Amino acid sequence: MKRKSFYIGFGLLVLFIIWTIALRFVDVKAIGPQGSSVGFASLNKLIHNTLGVHMSLYTFTDWLGLVPICFILAFGILGLCQRIKRRSLLKVDYTILTLGGFYILVMAVYILFEVLVVNYRPVLINGVLEPSYPSSTTTLVMCVMPTVMMQLNDRLRCKRLKTVLKLVIVTFIAFMVIGRLISGVHWFSDIVGGALLSTGLVMIYCFVNGLKRT
Repeated sequence: MKRKSFYIGFGLLVLFIIWTIALRFVDVKAIGPQGSSVGFASLNKLIHNTLGVHMSLYTFTDWLGLVPICFILAFGILGLCQRIKRRSLLKVDYTILTLGGFYILVMAVYILFEVLVVNYRPVLINGVLEPSYPSSTTTLVMCVMPTVMMQLNDRLRCKRLKTVLKLVIVTFIAFMVIGRLISGVHWFSDIVGGALLSTGLVMIYCFVNGLKRT
């Protein structure tokens, strides 16, 4: 299973790279605000025009984006408490250490695509043309919430509570991803890119996290 996680994760990251390169060369047209260009223009324009723009949903999902950030802080505090109590970084739970490294990697990827802009949003945000690929909210939610589910699954004993929390987390992820698309602040290709990237990273995290158990 661990090897399978690695191969699936690696394959998804390769697909993400291919998708990203294709965005720079396939059906690139200036259909965005201020003459900004985007790949897969015909598909992106069709979906964007069909769904429209819903800024209230954009604002709502933006605020809900604080939920995964709160979990990141919570696990950071847990790791810090273990470090202080056990008086050694090496004695902190392996899963917490790998989780911290994973979250640092996710942040590095976010910063990378803020610098290396692939394309911009289909709408202006407060009059500003912002980078939108891959969807940062999609990436954040799909990277953090599955790892939260894994941590809770390992730390909770009540099976019924685990089941309920899994359902809540999966519903939250689906709502956030679909909500960002429907809000109209991202191109469809942004959402796809975020989903490929985050799923690939999570599968690699599963592989690394399982190494300690071998």
